[in-house]
Amino acid sequence: MLTKLLIKLFVPGCEKPEDPSVRTAYGIFSGYVGIIVNILLFLLKFTTGLLSGSVAIATDAVNNLSDAGSSVVTVFGFKLSSKPADSDHPFGHGRIEYIAGVIVSVIIIAMGLDFLKEAVLRIITPEPVRMKPVLIWLIAGSLLFKLWLFFFYRYVGKKINSEAVLAASFDSLSDMIGTSVILAAVIASKFTNFPIDGCAGTLASLLVLVGGGKILRDTINPLLGEPPGKEIVQELQARLLECHGIKGVHDIIIHNYGPNQYFATAHAEVDMKDDILTVHDMLECAEVEIGKKMPIHLLLHCDPYSPADPEVKEWRVRMEDVVANFDPKFKVYDFRMKKDEGKIILSYHVLMPRNYHISYDAIHGILTDGMKKYQPSPELKIEFIHSYI
Repeated sequence: MLTKLLIKLFVPGCEKPEDPSVRTAYGIFSGYVGIIVNILLFLLKFTTGLLSGSVAIATDAVNNLSDAGSSVVTVFGFKLSSKPADSDHPFGHGRIEYIAGVIVSVIIIAMGLDFLKEAVLRIITPEPVRMKPVLIWLIAGSLLFKLWLFFFYRYVGKKINSEAVLAASFDSLSDMIGTSVILAAVIASKFTNFPIDGCAGTLASLLVLVGGGKILRDTINPLLGEPPGKEIVQELQARLLECHGIKGVHDIIIHNYGPNQYFATAHAEVDMKDDILTVHDMLECAEVEIGKKMPIHLLLHCDPYSPADPEVKEWRVRMEDVVANFDPKFKVYDFRMKKDEGKIILSYHVLMPRNYHISYDAIHGILTDGMKKYQPSPELKIEFIHSYI
């Protein structure tokens, strides 16, 4: 309830998170909220750590300070990523947000290592903790702030599909776990000489390191170039097949240049009897139509084929059967048939999985043998390709 109220007050046009300017406003606002909440928690915990003599609580306070720093990075990340394309960055600045996510994850990992060092030292040389009840209640109350911040970040992150904000939500959850463990250990240390504080801190540190590693992986993958989600690929295929004159789509390549910023190419099958100007206008119209309905800058390549020629259709079906019998994962594209002095020559592309266990030459030989039941000496011109989706 509070989250939605704050967003309504401070994010203009919040009902349209898909709008780039609104999305940026969401991200910047989430960063400012993180800065304010985490600085308040840092002051509370650091003061409590000094008064009680608890190194664990003081270290936890520094973690909140690092979270505030991460929020500063998030604010700058959203502001920079919203900059329009320029001559030095013709694809825009959207990937800066992923870099911000990497920085957040590195900060989390660094703090996890610092936690681990402090916890091990506390195991080796345990020290008494002087924790008054009022201080315990203050630390317990800080968990409510982090709990709200977790739900706030998660709501905003899902709303605008932001890895950086979702990373911050996980960090808030990790902080809650760490603070809870530390608080329980501080209370339990009053009743035993066993270094519970150090053991609990070690466990919390490992949880933070695992979480930081996951965030680092999830934010580096888009920068390295991961395949697009199935949903956007299926939507693109479906919308293209609805466009006038396009009978098939394949060889789709989608590049991610930031959340909801894609550049893509695809091969569109069109009737070879259409003249070149008609095909050009038809594909250009499809590109514009996709740009209106999806966050994709699309470039289409023309693949002419003859849908009415029964002989071409028959040979394509035969070839597809042979390929499917060899491996159902293989797909046939760009099929061509021509005759040379009575001999049939089949040219086509085969889409196959990467790092396949059989060489191209061996596959070519197997497919040639498979076609001999239709033609004694088949000539196949095969180009093997790999999918990017």
